[in-house]
Amino acid sequence: MKKITLFSDGSALGNPGPGGYGAILRYGDKERIISGGEAHTTNNRMELLGVIEGLRALKEPCDVTIISDSSYVIRGINEWLEGWVKRSFAKVKNPDLWQEYLLVCAGHRINGVWVRGHNGHPENERCDIIAKEAAEKFKKGLNN
Repeated sequence: MKKITLFSDGSALGNPGPGGYGAILRYGDKERIISGGEAHTTNNRMELLGVIEGLRALKEPCDVTIISDSSYVIRGINEWLEGWVKRSFAKVKNPDLWQEYLLVCAGHRINGVWVRGHNGHPENERCDIIAKEAAEKFKKGLNN
């Protein structure tokens, strides 16, 4: 199984407001950058969508370390998701995205790692810039 590192961040200009996500997939010395966003969304949705789109880009089952500054995403993956599934996502925010996460993570071995945001972590800082640039495009209507 290939060992992949997925760095991810999300941004919303206003919460809700225009938002973007940025993800960096790393395999050995190869990197792939993924970004996108939505015109009206929340920061947490963009944090999670960055992870989803990063995983969606993988073409085969992998051993994936997800690195994010979102405690919502990392704790969701590592601690809360099993209980949410048992409760059919009752009273869970963003159940549509969590269900999508379940689809795209199937077959992968996932380990979520939280890092402090805006603390000099190089890839986290890069993802933050990518996410904010994507959000700005949606704010300016340049996402076409």
